[in-house]
Amino acid sequence: MAVLRALGLGDLLTAVPALRALRAALPGHELVLAAPERLADAVRAIGAVDRLLPTHAAGRDVPAGLPWTGPPPDLAVDLHGCGPPSRLLLAGLRPRRMFVFAPAGAPGPRWRADEHERERWCRMLRWYGLHADPGDLSLPPPAEASPVPGAVVLHPGADAAARRWPAERFAAVGRALAADGHRVVVVAGRGEGPLARRVAEYAGLGPGAVTGGAQDLSFGRLAAVVAHARCVVAGDSGVAHLASALGTPSVVLFGPVAPRLWGPPRNGPHRVLWHPAPSDDPLRPGDAHGRVPDARLLRVSVPEVLAAVRSLPEPKVRH
Repeated sequence: MAVLRALGLGDLLTAVPALRALRAALPGHELVLAAPERLADAVRAIGAVDRLLPTHAAGRDVPAGLPWTGPPPDLAVDLHGCGPPSRLLLAGLRPRRMFVFAPAGAPGPRWRADEHERERWCRMLRWYGLHADPGDLSLPPPAEASPVPGAVVLHPGADAAARRWPAERFAAVGRALAADGHRVVVVAGRGEGPLARRVAEYAGLGPGAVTGGAQDLSFGRLAAVVAHARCVVAGDSGVAHLASALGTPSVVLFGPVAPRLWGPPRNGPHRVLWHPAPSDDPLRPGDAHGRVPDARLLRVSVPEVLAAVRSLPEPKVRH
């Protein structure tokens, strides 16, 4: 079967329940996931995918094509979106059947704008008769040891400026937590090195507090840092979703998009901070891909982030 989810780390992690549902329902099929090659290690960690089909596209665009070889797949599954581009891309493989959100006027499951990303894809699969549990998102503990066990992990990066809390505020949080006696580290993805170093410098943490930045951290190293952290403080990003998948306590800061659509599990060791105005759209009040920090994100204050961190439970001991 061919499954399309050609997006980022956070998107991949929210699709874990759906991927596991497909694997359990169709054990005799080879599950081929079309996704960016840089996610290969993360895909392996999920344990439900047999093979990665590397894709290339700008941002959140649908790939122009898929390097599929061999006979048409028995099944093609669109976990990428609900529009014609992704649906037609998979239809071009000439699969025997497809699991997709139905276009207007056609029979099938309907896209809903008001549900969490994990639930969305599980609901689609349930319409086609599969058992799919949106709570099945946990990843096993990584085999790699953390270089900074017990640290508070700050992740100031995000794909868009609209979801980046200001560096000065992250630094103020880091400075206060270091004064509390915590080891504080700043995690950076590819291209986020300058931002992470600025946070570390303003917080007085020193350059050794930054992990990553020039390139993406390997998934094994990133997972180890997050899994063995005291907690994670991040915006709506892949690192926040990784904390959810690993059960690491987290404080997640939201701005242009409601946490009910992309937030951590409500029954987990997580705190969500979000301040929409009464007149705001309750789901997507801002531009998730905007070029300046969202107004709702800027309403999150340093004192409330510190209070949220200090209220978190101790993380579970990992073996």
